Amino acid sequence: MIKSQDIKKGTCIRMDGKLWFCIDFLHVKPGKGNTIMRTTLKDVVSGNVLEKRFNIGEALEDVRVERRPYQFSYAEGDDLHFLNQETWDDVIIPRDMITGVDFMKESDVIDVVSDADTNTILYGEMPVKTHLRITYTEPGLKGDTATNTLKPAKLETGVEVRVPLFINEGELIEVDTRDGSYLNRVKE
Repeated sequence: MIKSQDIKKGTCIRMDGKLWFCIDFLHVKPGKGNTIMRTTLKDVVSGNVLEKRFNIGEALEDVRVERRPYQFSYAEGDDLHFLNQETWDDVIIPRDMITGVDFMKESDVIDVVSDADTNTILYGEMPVKTHLRITYTEPGLKGDTATNTLKPAKLETGVEVRVPLFINEGELIEVDTRDGSYLNRVKE
């Protein structure tokens, strides 16, 4: 158990039978009345966001979580097979439990967050930035760097992103896995 004033970003609590991660918090002392903790919580399973106020000193059930690296092996339908980098066990994680899954290619390493008490996998996260090769895009023209115009490009994972006009097929680019935006060209 923890007290409400001990909540910080990344703290995981169990409330109403669900697991919630704190993504933001604010210690509020109004002119009158008791001090409160105003928190923004994210449901681990559904991803729903909830704003919740706790009185100072209120007892909450905390959940100890662990982050471990897992390497992507292969996909089998909607199930993805991963190799635990510490124990070398094969672990199956459903596709919908991983953020940025569309940008994942074979042998990528992701962070898997699990409940330390029950060893239940809560979710997996791709790194924020990843390097992917362009398999198809319209050819770029010399001098197409002056405008911020974007064109579609298909990546090696099958996902389509928008890239600047000067990017050509076969080039390696850096992509933000949270929203699929182009960040820059990678020199090889």
